[in-house]
Amino acid sequence: MAKSRGGGGPGSPGSARGLAGTRESLAEAGGDELSSLGSDSEVNGGGGGPEERRVDKFGFIVGSRSAEGPLEEVPLEVLRQRESKWLDMLNNWDKWMAKKHKKIRLRCQKGIPPSLRGRAWQYLSGSKVKLEQNVGKFDELDLLPGEPKWLDVIERDLHRQFPFHEMFVSRGGHGQQDLFRVLKAYTLYRPEEGYCQAQAPIAAVLLMHMPAEQAFWCLVQICEKYLPGYYSEKLEAIQLDGQILFSLLHKVSPVAYKHLSKQKIDPILYMTEWFMCAFSRTLPWSSVLRVWDMFFCEGVKIIFRVGLVLLKHTLGSSDKLKSCQGQYETMERLRALSPKIMQETFLVQEVIELPVTERQIEREHLIQLKKWRETHGELQCKSPPRLHGAKAISEAEPPTRKALEPVPSIIVPPGPAPVPKARKSKEKNREKSSGSPANGPGAEGNGAPGAAPELLHPQVSPHHQSKESLCSRESEDTYL
Repeated sequence: MAKSRGGGGPGSPGSARGLAGTRESLAEAGGDELSSLGSDSEVNGGGGGPEERRVDKFGFIVGSRSAEGPLEEVPLEVLRQRESKWLDMLNNWDKWMAKKHKKIRLRCQKGIPPSLRGRAWQYLSGSKVKLEQNVGKFDELDLLPGEPKWLDVIERDLHRQFPFHEMFVSRGGHGQQDLFRVLKAYTLYRPEEGYCQAQAPIAAVLLMHMPAEQAFWCLVQICEKYLPGYYSEKLEAIQLDGQILFSLLHKVSPVAYKHLSKQKIDPILYMTEWFMCAFSRTLPWSSVLRVWDMFFCEGVKIIFRVGLVLLKHTLGSSDKLKSCQGQYETMERLRALSPKIMQETFLVQEVIELPVTERQIEREHLIQLKKWRETHGELQCKSPPRLHGAKAISEAEPPTRKALEPVPSIIVPPGPAPVPKARKSKEKNREKSSGSPANGPGAEGNGAPGAAPELLHPQVSPHHQSKESLCSRESEDTYL
């Protein structure tokens, strides 16, 4: 997947017509060419008005190629137990991360409960802490106009991102507006990188699980910590990882390695979209979510393992190679993978059991980097070091306690401490015997005579605080 440069991105003629480069223009876009279903959806048979659409549990329109078939459902009782365990972890995250990281990993492998997936991804990636360290930064970037050369390419890509998902099916709808905001903000946050087309599906998946601001910081963590250099102009990091994948394949499946070597098929031809989009455009949706759960916890080794499993079970035996005699047939097989090997339960189990470690990946990285320097010279893109998952990110940037503190659902306004009933009755008796009123001279030091305690703090609005905290909690716990 090539890096998009200004004005050169692919797109049908006039696909960005009527869009002036701001999210307001997306909302105002009208006419037949910007109808509720974009041109791609209509061509692929996704017609029909909103009242006729039915969606699956992931939000994809039933009947589209993206919709899931029959799924293995987790029993409701098991799901509730998992939710309870995850809530306990999220509310005590720093302790769990420091002392029980293996337990977090096991629970990620089992699958994060859908109701908590977005919040868990933020904690695992460290984007929750990043947001708390940069309060207001996204809003600041959101208000800036942006670089026209990037806006043009981003606008042309919007309707291509999951056009059969209810969030992105409408041209100029809220999903496309938020996607535009997140991608534009990233080009302003990292102007030296700009925009790469592979970032759009990544951001779209995040927006299906969290609001725009949280999705932006999660995207930042993916680009800077999990997959550094993947979206830079020269795509050097993805080329290096292609060679690492090919080298690891020699140990995992010698048959597949020998066949690809014989056919002279460069890894960049089949693994670029897999890795840059984190398989979001390749696997069935239930498998995508399970892979992402593990990816956020364990890092890029999960992406390598998925790629190796797909190659092994597609080209790893002489029987499978009978129909892949040439380069063209092999590439067609890799573009149309067997549904069986992509099925959620099978794929996840294979990925968990595949013995490929961070140490092996880093060792291969050094080997391939040395080869690269011998043939191409020094890397032009100076990326930060790759961090292998939540534990490494947490240790590299220890979270402040404030950043991971759970926000209370109800905030009690400050005021005098409640007085026990026994003390109240004694004070009343004392006042009667002495004849002094309750709000006499002794009370004047705290404010006007007779002032109620809640009026002594005019700067605190209990209603405002309560509403704000409830909104914050809702955005984390119940955003689906």
